[in-house]
Amino acid sequence: TVNGSTYIYLIEKNIHPQEFVGEKLLSKGFFEEVSVRDFPLRGKPCFLRLKRRKWLNSSTGKIVFRDWDLVAEGTKMTQEFAFFFESLFGFKPNKL
Repeated sequence: TVNGSTYIYLIEKNIHPQEFVGEKLLSKGFFEEVSVRDFPLRGKPCFLRLKRRKWLNSSTGKIVFRDWDLVAEGTKMTQEFAFFFESLFGFKPNKL
């Protein structure tokens, strides 16, 4: 908590995106951290600080990353992000 605001830091695990299964990917660190304003907690501002991972596809030589436009049905987050919340906090994302 800083100045009454809550910051939650989320770092994407080194798990290859499903759309690149079977390809040889090498972790190449992270994109610049992004801050997303979330619902207030107890009336105070809450921010999610996200660090997205990137990989080098050794077959093509291109940098690849998870497509966060693929969202879990009924939510505004990816399937992986929805699973992360459910496994970490023990509730379904549609209850957010």
